[in-house]
Amino acid sequence: MADQLQEHIYIIPLRDARRMPRWKRANGAIKDIRRYLAKHMKTENVKLDKTINEKVWSRGSSKPPSKIRVRAMKMEDGQVQAELAPES
Repeated sequence: MADQLQEHIYIIPLRDARRMPRWKRANGAIKDIRRYLAKHMKTENVKLDKTINEKVWSRGSSKPPSKIRVRAMKMEDGQVQAELAPES
């Protein structure tokens, strides 16, 4: 396992998912999270933890949360691993 290089906590806005059809909103929110992390951590390889998926899908496919708090860690090999950050 590669050592951790960077760690950031991001609050990712998911309001763009509202522009999609109702039945695609949770899928779009997951894609938005991946796109946001790839842009801000400057890598293409993003791996999301299942806790993020469960949080986005918790109210169904048509009502994802408006924002989500994520802890992202960039490893030495360039891979980003993201998990749900605890609310403080």
